[in-house]
Amino acid sequence: MSLRPVNHMARATPTMEGAGVKLHRAFGFQDPELMDPFLLFDDFRNERPEDYLAGFPWHPHRGIETITYVLEGAVTHGDSLGNEGTLGAGDVQWMTAGSGILHQEMPEGNATGRMHGFQLWANLPRDLKMTAPRYQDVSGSEIPLIEEDDGTKVKVVTGEFWGKRGPVDGIAADPLYLDIFVPAGRKKRFPIDTRRQAFAYVFEGAGAFVDSAPPTGVLLEKEVMGQEVNIRDLSGNRTIIRFGAGDEVVVQAGPEGVRFLLVAGAPIREPVAWHGPIVMNTREELMQAFAELRNGTFIQPAH
Repeated sequence: MSLRPVNHMARATPTMEGAGVKLHRAFGFQDPELMDPFLLFDDFRNERPEDYLAGFPWHPHRGIETITYVLEGAVTHGDSLGNEGTLGAGDVQWMTAGSGILHQEMPEGNATGRMHGFQLWANLPRDLKMTAPRYQDVSGSEIPLIEEDDGTKVKVVTGEFWGKRGPVDGIAADPLYLDIFVPAGRKKRFPIDTRRQAFAYVFEGAGAFVDSAPPTGVLLEKEVMGQEVNIRDLSGNRTIIRFGAGDEVVVQAGPEGVRFLLVAGAPIREPVAWHGPIVMNTREELMQAFAELRNGTFIQPAH
């Protein structure tokens, strides 16, 4: 087995989207080759309803898939094709925008006003850009949960992992999407197909995504579960970690344990023409999409 090195690590940055929703963006609107096939990843997490209730009113998408995973609160959605529904805590929606939809997403808080979820954008290859839109709404109860004797927990949203297969299927990027918790002080290894681009996003606790002994003289946390943890290697809340090539990821959990998303997908390696919520292969295709938005022909007839 070959360990995937950490190529880049950064904190998500505060930004505002929709009608004034405050969120943190881990990556997006940058070089699309960096995370191919993934384009954007947002963490929307708020305690104050005024920071999210305005939501994401009607807006278009074409040429991508959006993946929404709700941890707390709910997201009510509707679109121009008549689809509507609500994602609750633990639920996932995988939306293939394909040839185009207009939709809205309106967050709601839980009983204490807290809202927390993630949205990931995945690119579509050229031959699927104009496919018919498709939804996969998945209840949290349908997502397999793997529990190890040492307290490690893995939810398999999509892909196959440790003998379990996630309920979302038929996705162009052939992705792996895991929600992982590793308890304090534990070191765990997670296999990843070498052909896939991979990243982790830490959202609770902290962990070190390395596999080497801490250097002499570096300040250490107190020993946790018999393991010393190098403070300088710890990735904490709202940290994105981008991995290089290899077939496994290793994490050493910090004193409070670590919870993170581990996501991997097959690179598309095609030209990208991208503006806002529309991602095509050429500038001409992009201009055509916005022209169709203006003249009312953006929504393609069903075949």
